[in-house]
Amino acid sequence: MTAKVITDPEHIAISKSRGIEIDWKDGHHSSYNVEYLRDYCPCANCTGSHGTEPRPKTTEQPKNPFQMYQPKIRMENIEPVGNYAIRILFNDGHGSGIYSFDHLRSICQCAECKPV
Repeated sequence: MTAKVITDPEHIAISKSRGIEIDWKDGHHSSYNVEYLRDYCPCANCTGSHGTEPRPKTTEQPKNPFQMYQPKIRMENIEPVGNYAIRILFNDGHGSGIYSFDHLRSICQCAECKPV
């Protein structure tokens, strides 16, 4: 039997330029940089749920040395959604993703959570 993962945050620390750190009530710690959060936006447009191609993940692509200048992605605003999620507005204008605490815990990239 697998232990149930507790997805209730104990503490959330936010840096609009660096990302989000969450201490979970079960003692686990998760850290998400801004680019990772933007890449794993759960909205229908980013995941391809409307029958379109999912948004390519910038963190999984090689850097193009000849790419035109683009400002570094950052969070412009973060707001709570009920007691179960947060909504993030990024400086690229995107803000339709609702990051539930279940989603955030499921995309934790620490060594303990990453699949082998």
